[in-house]
Amino acid sequence: MADDTRNRIFDAAERLIARLGYQKTTVDDIAMEARISKRTIYLHFPSKEEIALVTIDRIAERLNERLRLLARAEGSPAARLREMLRERVMFRFDSVHEYRGGIDESVRSLRPGLLARRACHFDAEARILAEVLAEGRATSEFTGGDDVATAQAMILATNALLPASLSPSELEERTEIEAWALRIIDLLLGGVLAKGLARTARRFLDGTRRRAALPS
Repeated sequence: MADDTRNRIFDAAERLIARLGYQKTTVDDIAMEARISKRTIYLHFPSKEEIALVTIDRIAERLNERLRLLARAEGSPAARLREMLRERVMFRFDSVHEYRGGIDESVRSLRPGLLARRACHFDAEARILAEVLAEGRATSEFTGGDDVATAQAMILATNALLPASLSPSELEERTEIEAWALRIIDLLLGGVLAKGLARTARRFLDGTRRRAALPS
């Protein structure tokens, strides 16, 4: 029951922040949207800020669940890593693209608490990526040494396409953002693939792009 109530609060907060923005959303609004009392909200959370931050934590944990599934999927380490990096960009995009102009405002308002949480989120993602990098090194598909450091570099390189870095107009351009993400990811993979495999991967990716461009 407690988890159900918390999820109702999170769902209501996400809808309202997307529609009104963080500043204009009140605890009263969240209570009305979730169809619970304001007192019930305060039994679970001390403030509106904490609701918003834990809502962001929930998005990050959902993403990590997706990354773990992709890490265990079939396919080569390179193919799985490519999809995992694409997913970390597009999952977040799809989670918040309806916020319109509210992303910048929310980030400014939540910045002190958000920065510490983001560091934890990115560290967790890097460790999942590092597992696949280690697997690729063990099979000589990847070169390099420090898998966690390499994963962290990949996180930093793709952060430029996360929603907080995009303008309201860019949040409307899903296809373009995904295309840019894949360009960056392919460059990153080229840096860790063994030389012979890198050439093979380039031919494979070129074929994948051509097939994707064909009408269905």
